[in-house]
Amino acid sequence: QVQLVESGGGLVQPGGSLRLSCAASERTFKAYAMGWFRQAPGKEREFQAAISWNLGRPYYADSVKGRFTISRDNAKNTVYLQMNSLKHEDTAVYYCAADSSKFTISSQLPIVGSYDYWGQGTQVTVSS
Repeated sequence: QVQLVESGGGLVQPGGSLRLSCAASERTFKAYAMGWFRQAPGKEREFQAAISWNLGRPYYADSVKGRFTISRDNAKNTVYLQMNSLKHEDTAVYYCAADSSKFTISSQLPIVGSYDYWGQGTQVTVSS
C-alpha cells in the first residue's frame, strides 16, 4: 500500500506562487506515474498535471499550461507542483495520485480512474 502525503498548500494572493510536494512511502516510487488533481467545492475532481514514470515526461491541463510545472525527484520519492500566477479559480483541495501500471498511455493520465493511490489533499486558497 502506497501512502502519499501532500504539503505546501496555503493562502496566497492572486498572482502569487506556491509549490506543492507529495511524498510517497514506497521506494518503488520511480515506477509510478504521478498526477496532480484538484477539487473545488461542489465540483468534480479535475486533472492538473501528470508526469510519466519512465521518461519523466510532463502533461498538463490546458488551463494550467505555462503556469504550473510538475517535476519529480525519485531519490526523494517526491513529486512537486510549482504553481505560478495563481488565480482565484485555482482555489481548491489539491491531491496527488500514483499510478502503478506501466501500461497506462498518456491519454489516460488525466483520468481519475487511472490512479491506484491518493493522498489526503492540501488546501490552496487564492484570495486577496
